[in-house]
Amino acid sequence: MKVSKDAASAARRIYRLCAPEGKLDEGRIRTAFKKIGSAKPRDYRAIMHTLLNLVRIDEQSRQALVESATQLDAASRSRIEKNLNEQYGGGLSFTYITDAQLLGGVKIRVGNDVWVGSVQSRLERLANAF
Repeated sequence: MKVSKDAASAARRIYRLCAPEGKLDEGRIRTAFKKIGSAKPRDYRAIMHTLLNLVRIDEQSRQALVESATQLDAASRSRIEKNLNEQYGGGLSFTYITDAQLLGGVKIRVGNDVWVGSVQSRLERLANAF
């Protein structure tokens, strides 16, 4: 969907109003969607579309996916959670997945950020070097 600059600007402004102190307030965002839907300002569909994308991006940035070759012990999990919460300001939800293809190490994804510390990625870099 093509979104005009005015609609994108309005959506960003509404998003900032619904996210005081950088944390999205679910009640405020629901109220904003209802008001936009009932008032139907000019280009309201584009505003709602852009606002929905901003909410999705915020939601993804609060989810951490941790992949490891073997099941992580409690100490490793708590260390990873502590470090990521310090880096991202807390409020992350964690999902742990076991993936034998990694051969060893971990792969962590938070939003668009990805850290790969697996044996598989090191072997691939070594193969590409030759």
